[in-house]
Amino acid sequence: MTEKYPRPPVTAVLSVADMRRSDAYTIAHFTDARTLMARAGQGIFDACTWHGRVAVVCGSGNNAGDGYVLAALLASAGVDTHIIILEEKFSPDGAYYFARARACGVPVSLWQAGGDLSGYDFVVDCIFGTGFHGEVRGIAADAIRAINASGAFVVSADINSGMNGDTGTGFCVLSDRTVSVGCLKYGHLLGMAQ
Repeated sequence: MTEKYPRPPVTAVLSVADMRRSDAYTIAHFTDARTLMARAGQGIFDACTWHGRVAVVCGSGNNAGDGYVLAALLASAGVDTHIIILEEKFSPDGAYYFARARACGVPVSLWQAGGDLSGYDFVVDCIFGTGFHGEVRGIAADAIRAINASGAFVVSADINSGMNGDTGTGFCVLSDRTVSVGCLKYGHLLGMAQ
């Protein structure tokens, strides 16, 4: 039977807890975490037409791993890419893709307080993922302020770093584009971030 008024496509929107359960189920039954990370990085790569100089600013968790995948893809495509890490700490899968990015010749530097990102055409935010909650402090807050002041086209991986994935609130990266991984989270749609 043909519907007189076809229904619009439905987009899944999940809470952070539901997304975490979905990821765990997928990893346990279908696809390993390293492959999911590679797919996330590829999705971010495919979401933009990259050019000029790109800074990929990374924290220490799996969100950073998405950034390392992206950095390797950008370098392989001939894009001038630089990884900036907030600390020398990596998740196991993130460490694997960090090594891959380094093997592709991507330079890496450690974030210095008061750093300036104004010389980049794109800045990619891979500091915190959807699991972040609380208040952004210290070196991460400094990096977020610098990203927001960069004047570059800002891309956030999965969610804007500092934003609460359920409420949309918090001091966070103000991106030009956020590439959601898996499903949208409530926070993406609430527009409450400062």
